[in-house]
Amino acid sequence: MGEMIDADPETVPDPGISNVSFTVSGRFLAPPEELPAVVIVTGKGGVGTTTVTAAIARSAFDLGLKVLVVDVEDTAAWARLLPEGDRTGSGEGKIEFAHLRAQELLEEYLEARRLGLIARRLRNSGVLEVVGTAAPGIDDLVVLGKIKQLERSGQWDLILLDAPATGHAITMLTSPAGIASAVTAGPLRTQADEALAFLGDARRCRVMLVTLPEATPVNEVVETAFAMEDRVGVQLGPVVVNLVDEPDSELMNLDLTGHTGDQVVPNEGDAVELWEAARFRVTRALLQREQLGRLAVQLPLAQIHLPHIPTADLGASGISVLAARLTQWLSQSLHARPADL
Repeated sequence: MGEMIDADPETVPDPGISNVSFTVSGRFLAPPEELPAVVIVTGKGGVGTTTVTAAIARSAFDLGLKVLVVDVEDTAAWARLLPEGDRTGSGEGKIEFAHLRAQELLEEYLEARRLGLIARRLRNSGVLEVVGTAAPGIDDLVVLGKIKQLERSGQWDLILLDAPATGHAITMLTSPAGIASAVTAGPLRTQADEALAFLGDARRCRVMLVTLPEATPVNEVVETAFAMEDRVGVQLGPVVVNLVDEPDSELMNLDLTGHTGDQVVPNEGDAVELWEAARFRVTRALLQREQLGRLAVQLPLAQIHLPHIPTADLGASGISVLAARLTQWLSQSLHARPADL
C-alpha cells in the first residue's frame, strides 16, 4: 500500500466532550504515484461513489484529459452531475460515457466468435438472461473484458469505472481468478488470464475506495482494502473520504467548554440556537477527525478529503468544488505517468 503524507498538523481542544485533545492533520494528500489508465471507484452503498467518480472526471476534464466514464448499473445522475455542456471544452478535455450491460456484452462476445445466430436465438428465447447464473462469474468477466478492450484502444487518457458497491465489486474483480481455476483452456480461459493481468498491473488499473468519516464506514473500508489486495491482487490508490466537515479555524478555536444554552442571556435572540449549533458542528468535526486518524493508523494509504457541501441536491457546481480538491492529486499522478503508457 502507498505511503501516507501528513499535511498541516494541528491540535484542536475538545469542546467539553472529554479531557483529551485530538491531534488532527487536515487533509492527507496522495503521493505522486503514476496515474493508471483505468481507475475503479467503489465503496459501500451510500458513501457517494458516483459523486466521487463525477468529481474525478471533472477534474481530469479541467486538466485537458480525454475521459471515459463507465457505469455498469442504471445511473440516472450523470445528466445532473455532468451536464451536456460540461462534457466538451475549448481545449483538449472531453468526457464521454459508456453504459456496460452484461447481457449485451455477452451477446457481443458470442458475435465476435461467430456465434451470432446462437446468441440471437438465446436472446429471443430469454435463455441468455440465465447464462450468467449457469456459469457464475461470466457476466462480470465479459464486463472486465470490455473495460480492458476500451483501455487497450488508447482513445482516452483516463477511464473511470463507477463500480458497484464493494460487495459486488469484490465479486466482479475476483471473477477472472474463479473462472481461471475452473477452466483449463479455450477463449474463456484466455479472457480470464488477460483480465487477471490487467487487474494486477498498477500502470493499467488501480482501485480507489470511497468512505465517510464515520466509525462503521471506516471499519468497512479497512476490511475492503485488505480483501481487495489479498483476494483480487489489485493495487489501491488513495482513499477518498467524502462529506468531511471542515469548519473554519475561527470556529474550531472557540472556547466552548462550560457554555450551555441556559447561560446565554435570553434577550440575545437566536444566540442559544447559534451556540448549540456551533457546539454540534465542532463536536462533529472532532469526531470525524478522530475517525480519520484511526483510518490513517489502520490503513496505510494516502487520504483525499472531499468537503461536505450543505445542499439537498448536489449538482454540477458542487462537482466543480469537489473537482478542485482532486486537482493536486490528479496533476501530480499524471505527471508521474510514463510517456509510453
